[in-house]
Amino acid sequence: MCMEADWEVEIGGGAPVIEAGWPGSSLSTGYVDLRSDPERICEIAEAAAFPPLAGLLLALNGAGSPLWTSKCDLWAPEPEATPGSGGIAGHPCAALASYIDLLPREGTVFAQWQHAEAFCREYTARLAAIALPECSPEASSKWSEECSIVLVVRQAIAGEADGFGITAYLSARAASQSAAAAALASTMAAFAGALPAAASPGTAASKLQ
Repeated sequence: MCMEADWEVEIGGGAPVIEAGWPGSSLSTGYVDLRSDPERICEIAEAAAFPPLAGLLLALNGAGSPLWTSKCDLWAPEPEATPGSGGIAGHPCAALASYIDLLPREGTVFAQWQHAEAFCREYTARLAAIALPECSPEASSKWSEECSIVLVVRQAIAGEADGFGITAYLSARAASQSAAAAALASTMAAFAGALPAAASPGTAASKLQ
């Protein structure tokens, strides 16, 4: 199984902004705070539909994590639309993808985009040291599951804190939907396993004081 991990910066010019106070959810009445009450994971529909995502969300919001999550999604894109897919002619394929908005536990947001960038660099370096399982039995000699993790630094707003956050895109494509789901599950496990244990420096704690 092949996994690629990379990062990029998308700031300004109409780029998406992470809004931790989105209506009906984060930091409002509908927000599911997994940091203080992990048993509420069952209230997140995407996690209920795909247990590996539930495990990843619990890890990202766990006591030893430097992060917290504000929003997530899970979908089955067209394989050619999956980050890093490229498409292989003659091979029917399926894809499954997810994104998770990540913010630092200490300070609520990253104070500067360079701090978020440094965190992405560390995270992708740790991911590069993790080996994923071999291809599933469904994969032919001409097909291998391909997995991708892309960390995107973006502007972020969380309550009164204005700074930067990270959107993590995790995707997998394979010869069948079940194989793609298994590959994405392995990718999520790797993402959780590479999570840095210490909080990243340079958060916006001073802005909240």
